Amino acid sequence: MDLGLKGRKALVTGGSKGIGRAIAFELAGEGADLAICARGARDLDDTAATLREETGVDVFAGAADVTDTNEIRAFVEQAAAALGGLDILVNNAGSALPGTFEDVEEVRWRADLDVKLFAAMRCVRAALPYLKQSTQARIININSIVGRQIAPEYIANSTDRAACLAFSKGLADNLAKYGVLVNSVNPGNVKSQAWGSTLDYFAPDAELEEYYAQASRETPLGRVGEADEIAAVVTFLASKRASYITGASIDVDGGLVRYI
Repeated sequence: MDLGLKGRKALVTGGSKGIGRAIAFELAGEGADLAICARGARDLDDTAATLREETGVDVFAGAADVTDTNEIRAFVEQAAAALGGLDILVNNAGSALPGTFEDVEEVRWRADLDVKLFAAMRCVRAALPYLKQSTQARIININSIVGRQIAPEYIANSTDRAACLAFSKGLADNLAKYGVLVNSVNPGNVKSQAWGSTLDYFAPDAELEEYYAQASRETPLGRVGEADEIAAVVTFLASKRASYITGASIDVDGGLVRYI
């Protein structure tokens, strides 16, 4: 199946590790040129070098903090100049914040909302002038199943992700007139390097593989997901084959959530 991504220009935030890295490699494997950002320059440079070596696509990498409007604006402008435009924006930056209402202080909650919601808004505002010029414009927001099925022990994460889902749905309507498609992908339990805070909260004495085993028992498919399984759905939504999908919210969770 030709996904029509060869030569397309994609920007992935949080693109140096975990799900973001998998998304970058999946898009590059389909021939898309890449711009990736993250806060840590070392992992970012390593990922960019591997992408270039293994896929042969053009890669622009730059350290940028998604909570800083000026840094994001500068990165997007530099990325668009380096790649010759932008067709795809994947808002991926952000990690889980576990805790009940009494556990999560307001300052931490505000910071979490800034990373998950307002950072996506910043990236969209910066990228939109370029996306409007594309004939295959896509915005894909990486959210979470806890935004759809509330987890009380993740109250901040659930609240903030629900806001992200509402933002994505409204944005899809707002940008439809420009032909910019907006969708959400909601991972469940996925193997990544972002489990530190969750383990510290739920199972401080457990090893990561033990936590994966517990999560697997709670999942109908009986296992934890792989980052490239999330990346595959993102890449399809970025493709020409998904030309009539916008405003959708797609769970990739092994059947974990039970709502209709």
